[in-house]
Amino acid sequence: MNIADGFESFANGVGNVVFYSVTVAGASLPLIVVWLVIAGTFFTIYLGFMQVRGPRLAVDLVRGKYTQPDEVGEVSHFQALATAVSGTVGLGNIAGVAIAISLGGPGATFWMILAGLLGMATKMAECMLGVKYRNEHSDGTVSGGPMYYLKKGLAERGMGGLGSVLAVLFAIFMIGGALGGGNMFQSNQATAQIVDVTGGDDGFLGSNPWIIGVLFAIAAGLVIIGGVKSIARVTEKIVPFMAVLYLVASLIVILWNVTALPDAIGAIFSGAFSPEGVAGGAIGALIVGFQRAAFSNEAGLGSASVAHSAVKTKEPATEGFVAMLEPFIDTVVICTLTALTIVITGTYQNPDASELGGVALTSDSFETVLPWFPTVLALAVVLFAFSTMISWAYYGMKATGYLFGDNFAAEQGFKVVFLIATILGSVVALDPVILVSDSMIFLMSLPNIIGLYLLAPVIRKEIHGYLSRVQSGEVQKVKV
Repeated sequence: MNIADGFESFANGVGNVVFYSVTVAGASLPLIVVWLVIAGTFFTIYLGFMQVRGPRLAVDLVRGKYTQPDEVGEVSHFQALATAVSGTVGLGNIAGVAIAISLGGPGATFWMILAGLLGMATKMAECMLGVKYRNEHSDGTVSGGPMYYLKKGLAERGMGGLGSVLAVLFAIFMIGGALGGGNMFQSNQATAQIVDVTGGDDGFLGSNPWIIGVLFAIAAGLVIIGGVKSIARVTEKIVPFMAVLYLVASLIVILWNVTALPDAIGAIFSGAFSPEGVAGGAIGALIVGFQRAAFSNEAGLGSASVAHSAVKTKEPATEGFVAMLEPFIDTVVICTLTALTIVITGTYQNPDASELGGVALTSDSFETVLPWFPTVLALAVVLFAFSTMISWAYYGMKATGYLFGDNFAAEQGFKVVFLIATILGSVVALDPVILVSDSMIFLMSLPNIIGLYLLAPVIRKEIHGYLSRVQSGEVQKVKV
């Protein structure tokens, strides 16, 4: 057995363990999805349905209405949200949703939305803790995320040894995920889309995909060299632009087929409970929808907590409320519009839909309106991929810094490795690499969610305490 075959066997073994599945009503259910959805359900109930009670306050916080001028941190609430959203809004919103519908039918959309709403509570919990237990350095920079609240938070509760072990495991898993799924996969898929719209495999870029990889690496390097402030400045511009671009394109497709909209919505609701021709029936649609939402918005993985911890605030709970908006934007809005675009055009009914691949199926849906729409989609894919890459570069950098004691040299070393991986991602076959990195990304949820459960009383005290102080008027809006 050569090295390549050995690595592929290793990758398959790791993937089989992490994504171990059981069969429920004829459908395959990965237990890691159950782990994530249960956490979302628990914190939804435990925190008192903050998805309903908190959005208005969250929007006010993003708009800076409660931000004092002397807050400690590096970025604004909006910049922190934009950076975290850029890490989750990516190819999963385009390709992943298409795959979910081709496998689970239109009904998967309903369950995807529900899982996204549940994920808002998990995201609130982990991002609040990221701020509460972050390290604030003398130069004004901060380091935060699950590594820090697992170690420091559990130490406060007399479980320092367990916390230290969980923190190290989390950091290792995050580095692997940042290099693979957060970088090489993004580079690979964006390269494939660029090649597709510039002449295919026989074109110049198709014959020299490494050029695209180098350009991505240069662009990413120019951004990440400046740390989170630089990343935030870019993401606060890219995220709104790419979101509006993609949403407008989706709305044009939907409005073009507006007479079919009632039937599409009806298919989503009826398919959620009694789909025909879908493996596992209603349970199959539920499983696929929950799985796609969990894979898309990353609630429970802890990654976004790293970005949110850099926010300028004295109140940890504020970023919990802001972070709650992230799964709503990612899953409830963007994924739902993708789903409606596919359902309303009927492209998912193509007998070869499950074999087309996610991006190709979504592209076909756009192309039903205007032939050049796939070019708009290609631009969206590139922007989504690039924004995901720079956010995950920051995540991996902070995880490396944690393992080496917030060491600046270690973080810079990670940046070099990350940019090399960007180039490699554009030219090599990635299936085994992506399987291992995806496994590491979802392994992050094991130490993270264990820590969330153990720190649940701290989470509820902070969230409820801040909300009650806002409602009583003790915390007042800033006068502009």
